Amino acid sequence: MIFDAVVVGGGPAGATAAADLARAGRRVVLLDRAGRIKPCGGAVPPRLIRDFDIPDSQLRARITTARMVSPTGRSVDIPIENGFVGMVDRKDFDVFLRNRAALAGAERATGTFLRIERSAAGTEVIYRDKPTGQETRLATRYVIGADGARSAVARQEIAGAVDIPYVMAYHEIIAAPPATPAYDPNRCDVIYDGRISPDFYGWVFPHGAEASVGMGTGFDGVDLKTATADLRRASGLAECETLRREGAPIPLAPLGRWDNGHDVLLAGDAAGVVAPSSGEGIFYAMVAGRVAAEAVEAALVSGRRDDLARARRAFMKDHKTVFRVLRAMQDAYYKSDARRERFVSLCHDVDVQRLTFEAYMNKELVRARPLAHLKIGVKNLAHLTGLVPEAYV
Repeated sequence: MIFDAVVVGGGPAGATAAADLARAGRRVVLLDRAGRIKPCGGAVPPRLIRDFDIPDSQLRARITTARMVSPTGRSVDIPIENGFVGMVDRKDFDVFLRNRAALAGAERATGTFLRIERSAAGTEVIYRDKPTGQETRLATRYVIGADGARSAVARQEIAGAVDIPYVMAYHEIIAAPPATPAYDPNRCDVIYDGRISPDFYGWVFPHGAEASVGMGTGFDGVDLKTATADLRRASGLAECETLRREGAPIPLAPLGRWDNGHDVLLAGDAAGVVAPSSGEGIFYAMVAGRVAAEAVEAALVSGRRDDLARARRAFMKDHKTVFRVLRAMQDAYYKSDARRERFVSLCHDVDVQRLTFEAYMNKELVRARPLAHLKIGVKNLAHLTGLVPEAYV
């Protein structure tokens, strides 16, 4: 059998692409390594829940407040007005998405991707089958590489894929403590402190009966486990039972090209679609999986292989401005603890809070209040240039 598509990787991007292609009546295989869980805070905005029809059963918590903590320990609580942020556990969420793809008609294969080979007969994906240990071949018209950061598919097929910047993320899933002033099961804590991460942040994200505690950094030489242990002590969580430990690289810039112009297209972390500054990836991965499926479907219908490029164009049309703004914010405020202190101070501003969460919830920059944008721009400039005295930070 020649499949219409083989999707390599069964995370949110791959499972979404496989499900959408299967619903379109295409013959698709979802190839995934069983048992791998990506380190992830698990936040999913209302737009993801709506656009991808996520049932309430997948939500481990509903977050109504975000707390930003500065290097000196000052904090600001930001209420999430008119809604909530859902929290999922990737251990269960990814399985749900893969099972849903299978119910839509995608075939499942369990094993490790090895390589892509081509001959006069066409394209083949070769993988090591987990049950048998044997090399197995899948003949296919197209390949969607959704196999995560440092994607093996991307390394083989896409020039420049290895040059993308990364943050190394590490977290520990712990048994959540009872609610206390320090730990609120309805609040996400984001810690901007160079002692925890010199260039990113740490987090405490509730997952119902559990919680994710972790950090990320792009700096070499940082001991992620020690930093997370320090964060747990500072947050009063050192004595909580540790249930899982997970680490992985997270890309922080979309690749300049997602396809090889012939038969391979990337999606999700493999394409670099994780938001700068926040490190948010689930929503963008699922969007990338959806536009990848649409591009492959277009190529199957038209016979034009250059239709694969439609995926990146569609994604960047909707999200490139948000990514640029978030990158600028990270570059401006994550350089030092003095800058992080000013960033948390800026978060006290009500206009900043409202526009930030409106943009997060809806995944687009809010343009309805130009005066608020102007005020934020002036305040941002004042903080960055030091016009706001330290006494007021």
